[in-house]
Amino acid sequence: MLTLTSPVETPLHRLPAGAKLTALAAVALVPLDSLPLLAPAALATALLYGAQGRAFARHGLALLRPLWPFLLILALWHGWTGEFARGGAVALKLLIAVALANLVTMTTRLDDMIAVLERVARPLQRVGLAPQVLAISIALVIRFTPVLLARAERLAEAWRARSPRRPSWRIVAPLALGALDDAEQVAEALRARGGL
Repeated sequence: MLTLTSPVETPLHRLPAGAKLTALAAVALVPLDSLPLLAPAALATALLYGAQGRAFARHGLALLRPLWPFLLILALWHGWTGEFARGGAVALKLLIAVALANLVTMTTRLDDMIAVLERVARPLQRVGLAPQVLAISIALVIRFTPVLLARAERLAEAWRARSPRRPSWRIVAPLALGALDDAEQVAEALRARGGL
């Protein structure tokens, strides 16, 4: 499994995980819906990345690459409906949200995030949900997302090596089987260490 934490040490790494997650939640709740309001937020996000150094900013930009299909769909839809300003605002809001979430993920160790999630989920014990299970589940999703993306890319490369056609839906079955195999191995490892 991979970690999304950046190896490039920045001042943001030293901030507490709870403070970063609270700031991210506060930014997500701010109602920004127009380009004149979103443009300064996008500039502030870019400056925040740039202040951490060129290597860090380049890595953060690379993490935004998987958004291009969604941005393309947004552009096509809003181009078809003629709502260019609204489409630009939605796309910029999506980019800002994902960039800030990536920034928190890149500068926060996973065990620190798990500790914060456990504290936040503690009130859910009253309704029968174990906070540790929820925190571990979220941590596993965060850890396995890049693994699944890398596996999908390897399957697409293997498809291109064997066929002149573009990869199709046929790589979904091996991707799903690989994900199930990984999930089974992680479950066995958790059981071997005493489970949850």
